[in-house]
Amino acid sequence: MGKKTILFICTHNSARSQMAEGFVNSLFGEYYEAYSGGIEPTGINPYVIQVMRKIGIDISDHYAKNVNEFMDRKIDYVVTVCDQAQGSCPFFPGAKTYIHKGFQDPSPFTGTEEEILEQIRNVRDEIRSWIVKTFGPGDKHDSGE
Repeated sequence: MGKKTILFICTHNSARSQMAEGFVNSLFGEYYEAYSGGIEPTGINPYVIQVMRKIGIDISDHYAKNVNEFMDRKIDYVVTVCDQAQGSCPFFPGAKTYIHKGFQDPSPFTGTEEEILEQIRNVRDEIRSWIVKTFGPGDKHDSGE
């Protein structure tokens, strides 16, 4: 059986969905192939690249993509990671499972550079924890069931 596919969707594809894609491909790449896209893609938040690199996951070659790029692909799981994307997520024919798990948006974070990085690390760690719990080995998702 081939890998299951996951599409993480957020409004801008600049932070949360990019981190989720990076975690799945890094931690569970033998089970899944993850992608990410945005409803209104912009650019990747450079702080997100930085906090992911600090834990050994390099997403510096990622770029913001529109979810429409994935319409013709077979997607097993469509996961919205922000409330706005959940409300405007397009229908993906053939997607077996839709999941929503909202995470705080890093784009409005303010403060010193270190304060912003700390807030983004908190979101990163929350996303990692949820990814491990939801898609990790031993979970119903990786067994083909």
